[in-house]
Amino acid sequence: MVIPLEVRHINGVGWYEEAVQTEGTWRLSLVTYGKCVYWVNGEKLIMEKGELLLIPGDVSYYGKSIPTVTHTQIVVHLQGDHADGLPALERAEALRHRPGCYELIHERMKAIHQQWQERPSYYVMMSQALLMEVLIYVNRELDRGVIPPEKHMHAERMKRYIERHYREKLTKDDLGDVIGKTPNYAAALFKSMTNQTISQYVHDQRMKRALYLLTESQLSIQEIAEFLGYRDLSYFYRIFKRITGTQPSDWLHERPPVI
Repeated sequence: MVIPLEVRHINGVGWYEEAVQTEGTWRLSLVTYGKCVYWVNGEKLIMEKGELLLIPGDVSYYGKSIPTVTHTQIVVHLQGDHADGLPALERAEALRHRPGCYELIHERMKAIHQQWQERPSYYVMMSQALLMEVLIYVNRELDRGVIPPEKHMHAERMKRYIERHYREKLTKDDLGDVIGKTPNYAAALFKSMTNQTISQYVHDQRMKRALYLLTESQLSIQEIAEFLGYRDLSYFYRIFKRITGTQPSDWLHERPPVI
C-alpha cells in the first residue's frame, strides 16, 4: 500500500535540500512553475514546469533553486512496497518524466497538499487514494513507452489553443486544423496524451475560470455561466458539481466585500 508520509509546497528562490532516503520510501516532486535543479547520484537535472521526479530510497540527491529564478513544486514523501504492482516503484534509479496528463496530475497533487494542510476526517485515506491515482497515471504512460517529441508538441499546441479559446465551442475539427492533422487523429492523440477528451479538458478550463470569478468578481452565477459559454444555467450547475463536487453558490461567501 502506498502511504504519504509528508506533503510540502515549495515556493521561492532560496530553496535547498539534501538527503538520502531510507529503503522503501520515495520522494515524488512535481514542478508547477519555473525551473529548479537537482543532482541525483551525481547527475544534474534541470527540472521545468510540467516535469515530475520520483527518487527511490537509498538514492542520494540534493536540489536547489536556480539563482533569480522563482519556482514552485509539490513534494510528497511516500512509503510503499513492490507488491503494489507499480513499475515506477520497482526502479532502482530515479524517474524523470513529463506526463502528458500533467493537468490531471497537478490537480491531484494540489488536492493531496490541501488534504494534508487542512486535515479533514479521513484525510490520510483520501491522500492515499489521490496519490495512487497519480502513480497509476504515471505508470500508464510508462507502459506505453517513450512518447515521440512530435506528439508532445502537438498535444501542447492543442492545450494552448483550448486555453485561449475555452469560452468558444471547440471540436476535434478545430484541433485538427491547429496541428495540421485529421480531426480523428487530433481527438485520439489528445485523449492518449492527456487522459481526457477534448470536451472534458474544455470543461475543466471553464470551471477553473468559474472558481476564480465566483470568488474574485461581483458577477452573478448566471453572468458567469454565460461568460463561459453556457447558455443553459442548469447545465452549468451540473458540470460545476461534477468537476468540483460543490455548487457555485458554495463559493460566493469567499468574495471580497464591496467597498
